[in-house]
Amino acid sequence: MIKAVLFDFDGTLVDTNRLIIESYKHTYKKHLNLDVNEEDIKKYFGEPLITTLSRYDKLKAQEMFKTYIEYNESRHDDMVQAFEGVNETLKALKEKGLKVGIVTSKRRVIAQRGLNITGITEPLDVFITCEDTQKHKPHGEPVLKACEILNISPNEAIYVGDTSFDILCGKNAGALTCLEKYTALPLEELLKYGPDYTIDRLYDLLDAV
Repeated sequence: MIKAVLFDFDGTLVDTNRLIIESYKHTYKKHLNLDVNEEDIKKYFGEPLITTLSRYDKLKAQEMFKTYIEYNESRHDDMVQAFEGVNETLKALKEKGLKVGIVTSKRRVIAQRGLNITGITEPLDVFITCEDTQKHKPHGEPVLKACEILNISPNEAIYVGDTSFDILCGKNAGALTCLEKYTALPLEELLKYGPDYTIDRLYDLLDAV
């Protein structure tokens, strides 16, 4: 029986795709003089920022991290919005007696800022960010940590996301997984990872659970 629904944040509850892409483009151009195309950037949606930056230059990763954060935060408030039906879905899930939470690779301060700006007001039962675990997506530790806090078994949770890192994180934790099909990533590629459920819109979760 499902007792909790856990959500990725970027690309699942809130649309930050353009902000993330532009932040990476600016950073790579400034530090490496690289014009990285959007499809290559999207490949690593979902993993921690420093991990992605290190793929391009380990020695400059920390410097690039600072540049990314400065650029991203300066434009954040004008480029972030909640996807349709977020509050309604969270409320409906809670009315069914389910716990709801967020498991994200974002830093807590910016994830909380995103919640405030987008008007996601439904109280969360758990909120896991990159500071809360030593290992990150696609490792299962973030979802395992959320389940530990909720005092449930991983197989009593479903993790909803938009990237391969989300699907793998849920699977590696032993949770059920759900892919939302409004993802900015190639859907056929993501389906190869075998999510347990797929949804066209967030509110369709009510049928899944």
